[in-house]
Amino acid sequence: MSQAPQYTMSQRLGAEALGTFWLVFGGCGTAIFAATAIPVDAQMAVGVGWLGVAFAFGFTVLTGAYAFGPVSGGHFNPAVTVGLAMAKRFSWRDLPGYVVAQVVGATIAGAVLLVIAEGISGGFDPVESGFATNGYGDRSPMGYNLGSVIVAEVVLTAVFLFVILGATARRAAVGFAGLSIGMALTLIHLISIPISNTSVNPARSLGVAWFAGSDAMMQVWVFILAPIVGAAIAGYFHDFLLGPDTEPEPVEPPAAPS
Repeated sequence: MSQAPQYTMSQRLGAEALGTFWLVFGGCGTAIFAATAIPVDAQMAVGVGWLGVAFAFGFTVLTGAYAFGPVSGGHFNPAVTVGLAMAKRFSWRDLPGYVVAQVVGATIAGAVLLVIAEGISGGFDPVESGFATNGYGDRSPMGYNLGSVIVAEVVLTAVFLFVILGATARRAAVGFAGLSIGMALTLIHLISIPISNTSVNPARSLGVAWFAGSDAMMQVWVFILAPIVGAAIAGYFHDFLLGPDTEPEPVEPPAAPS
């Protein structure tokens, strides 16, 4: 989650936009096209269900982290950028550009998903389908209320940031950050798809909400605010709870017996 200094800001922002595009296209695309069983030529095509969607989001972050992370740090999420800035792992000066790039990448992904979806026989209505948007009340997959959704989104985003900060610390095992972060996002989706359809990422929520009607847009504020609050909490308290980001102390070999 740290970028090499030789890359220009334009390259870093491009990597963030591409990575966020891939996250929304892969994760939300799986939810839109493959989550549920659909009739095909008098047969029923088997959907991947919530389990498949959870793995899709985890895989997109895992692959995106290794593909684009070396350039931009692999945030792909405004809440992650805020959390890293709170933890003093990222410059506040660069935060607005990253957030804009992430929202643009997510929005392009949502638009491409809509173009593909509208090609199905019989037509496609993003408002009626929900279009992989997040929600509470009657827009929650299992009918969870606003309070439950806020608590879930704040807590799970905070835990996600704790994982990211721990996995990318200098003291962490080298080369495993993407795997740890991808697995964490999979687990987060397994927990919270029934609650809110899982955001923990304002860009992911906005990227599809634009196209899903006024009800989706009226609720999207929750999925902007709650993840940012959770990420900021984790970023602020990380060093206090788990120690600063430092290299482990070298262990001196035992003295030879004289």
